[in-house]
Amino acid sequence: MKPIVQISLDLTNIDEALETAALAMRAGVDWLEAGTPLILAEGLHGVRALRKAFPTTPIVADLKTMDGGYLEAEMMAKAGATHVVVMARAHAETVKCVVKAGQDFGCKVMGDNMICEDMVAGAKWLQDLGCDYIIHHIGYDERRGIAAAGHRMPSPLDKLREVVQAVKVPVQAVGGLSLEQAIQCPKYGAPLVVLGAPLTIDADAFKTADGNLEASLRMICEAVHAQDVPAF
Repeated sequence: MKPIVQISLDLTNIDEALETAALAMRAGVDWLEAGTPLILAEGLHGVRALRKAFPTTPIVADLKTMDGGYLEAEMMAKAGATHVVVMARAHAETVKCVVKAGQDFGCKVMGDNMICEDMVAGAKWLQDLGCDYIIHHIGYDERRGIAAAGHRMPSPLDKLREVVQAVKVPVQAVGGLSLEQAIQCPKYGAPLVVLGAPLTIDADAFKTADGNLEASLRMICEAVHAQDVPAF
């Protein structure tokens, strides 16, 4: 598949999310993500607002589902989400319930391997349970905590190629990537490039980053869309 650029709207109010989403779409972004902060702050209203404003754009609801999988996925799908996220650390039955809801309501399922002791095995397990995509994810608190302790900050690129080779579904890498690293993801075989903190969202304030964001996004989109994803 051709690379896809997704912007993570890790914001805390609908108005700013809609403004940032419109800017991102003008710049060439393909998918919108209702980030976890937006879902916590605005819930289904945030997803509905994005769907109303962008009726044909794929919308990822980053639920990070751990339980009650069928209902959570059903609610988000009915609100307009085309993709929902379930965690690998959830029970297998929860993952299966999200997958079933996805099938019932026409929504794709993204499985997130964050905090798995074996990230590669976690990704494979999610695929085997029926997830349509894998999110290879190093968490916000984990990254910052390790860095604060004086150690090298972990990166999803560390094991990205191994994850890509272990599964047969599309993979995205998430977690503190620099601009250059995000653009490199398709070269690792990961076609879904996610732009969030700190590239487009202030990682401390959870607001749209300062600067000429639209021009930066356009440059990123052009660089990503110009690539082909290698087969491994």
